[in-house]
Amino acid sequence: MAITMTSAATSQVRHMMASNDVKGRVVRLGVTAGGCSGYSYVLDIVETIHPNDRVFEAAGVRLVCDPRSYLYVNGTELDFDALGGGFKFNNPNVKRSCGCGTSFAA
Repeated sequence: MAITMTSAATSQVRHMMASNDVKGRVVRLGVTAGGCSGYSYVLDIVETIHPNDRVFEAAGVRLVCDPRSYLYVNGTELDFDALGGGFKFNNPNVKRSCGCGTSFAA
């Protein structure tokens, strides 16, 4: 499987990178312990790709994920909804999530 991004997500990432003058960087998706359901998503724009990172690309936007986080987000689609609160994680591994949609249990 893989991590994918919708055209809305890639468009928003490109816009954010251009607005902040950080073109050429990558999006890092990860998870951290915490939140009301057990894990929280972490999304950041970074320069560094580590040797063990999984690397995915959509519409010219590269997304990386560390091996531990990949166990929880494999198969996830990253989407963006400006009216619905920003980035959304359509993660098939989620067993339950909180009402805010930013923390989950797998």
